[in-house]
Amino acid sequence: MELRNLITFIHVAELGSFTKAAEQLGYSQSTISFQIKQLEDELGCLLFERINHTITLTERGHELVSYAHRICALTDEFRENMSKDEELSGRIHIVTPDSVCEEMISTHYKDFHNKYPSISVRFSTGDTGDMLDKIDHNEADVIITLDQRLFNKDYVIAKEERLPMHFVASSNSKFAGVKDLSIKDIMNEPFVLTEYGQGYRRIFDRELAKRSLEITPVLEIGRTDIITSVLAENDMISFLPDFVTKDLIESGKLCYLAVTDMNIDIWKQLIYHKNKWLSRSMKTFIEYIKANEFSN
Repeated sequence: MELRNLITFIHVAELGSFTKAAEQLGYSQSTISFQIKQLEDELGCLLFERINHTITLTERGHELVSYAHRICALTDEFRENMSKDEELSGRIHIVTPDSVCEEMISTHYKDFHNKYPSISVRFSTGDTGDMLDKIDHNEADVIITLDQRLFNKDYVIAKEERLPMHFVASSNSKFAGVKDLSIKDIMNEPFVLTEYGQGYRRIFDRELAKRSLEITPVLEIGRTDIITSVLAENDMISFLPDFVTKDLIESGKLCYLAVTDMNIDIWKQLIYHKNKWLSRSMKTFIEYIKANEFSN
């Protein structure tokens, strides 16, 4: 059994397409088809059902996915052990929300690079659905979510913490220092929010809907650094995690609003797929993120 055929099988199974697998692996589609046919002939079973230009895994195909991942992982582990005395190296793809990406690059990337100069890190951003899709299809190595707490048997939660969130406004806001505010007291004020349908904005809108309320923001943007700068200079309100607003709160440019009737749980989770083989470089990266990106 050729390892390259198993690798091709994994890509086709994860992407659900011979064409997409060919593009990702740099093969022609005919080569992909030939390799899958070789594997099916060798195993004596059909791995994919091909109906109207769509492919789905057969029962035997589903069984092979787990074995194929384990075989490839053992092969990678053997190769790494053969070179274990060499400097840590490798490529890691991490996907996070915009706000986490900004903080990681500005706060921690230089230190990580100085410690592990031969590990190449690729940063991408996306919402939770996009991130989970990427680790499901092995297009990302690890993700960090800011969303409701996720439980899924297919994922390893390497680290998690509950994040405090507050309504925030300029320290000159008429609501600054006012005690026991209700969401209804501020809902008609101009709001600046992160993009609709993503992460904690989705949870925020859902909580409003439970109360038969709706807020139409005057500005929607994914960049939380822009949101906080807009708040500091204008009489507007937002709803953000504390780590985003901490510096401006401490400098006195922003303040928390004492809204007491709307408490939302947001979780920061470091996640990778259970079938993902962890190389030494990836283990090092995950441990670094756990130590530096999470407070507990």
